[in-house]
Amino acid sequence: MYRRIVADVEGARLPPGARILDAGTGPGRVPLALAEALPQARIDGVDLSAAMIEEARRGAAARGLAERVTFTVADVGALPFADATFDLIVSSMSLHHWAEPAGVRELRRVLRPGGRMWIYDARVALRRGEVPGIPSRREPVRTGRLPFRLVGRLVFQVP
Repeated sequence: MYRRIVADVEGARLPPGARILDAGTGPGRVPLALAEALPQARIDGVDLSAAMIEEARRGAAARGLAERVTFTVADVGALPFADATFDLIVSSMSLHHWAEPAGVRELRRVLRPGGRMWIYDARVALRRGEVPGIPSRREPVRTGRLPFRLVGRLVFQVP
């Protein structure tokens, strides 16, 4: 799935200096892969687990990416970022852990005008991220060779 997310982000054609957030980053695999694929981007990852964030920081340091990838212990429902900070927000297999749609509202707050948010999770969990008044659409996502799609993504775009 991580390769799929990186390919999707590469296909987004973000401008140089774009800022990307990975919400629910865990050990930081997605931000580190994005930093390697997009050398002009600045990437942040947040997770509730201090242990996961420490592991992600160690990974960034080991790969020489600590200057472009920042990891912060934070709740997706109360992010420590200013309004309209990010050009793109991704999240993978985290939505089903969030408390109600507060996380989606908060992610929307930190998304810049024209920005996009892609939440990847089990297709049955994506309905949890649909919030009245915030337009979104669900898309199936193929992440492997299986003939059926267990994973989908919830897509948001800010006008």
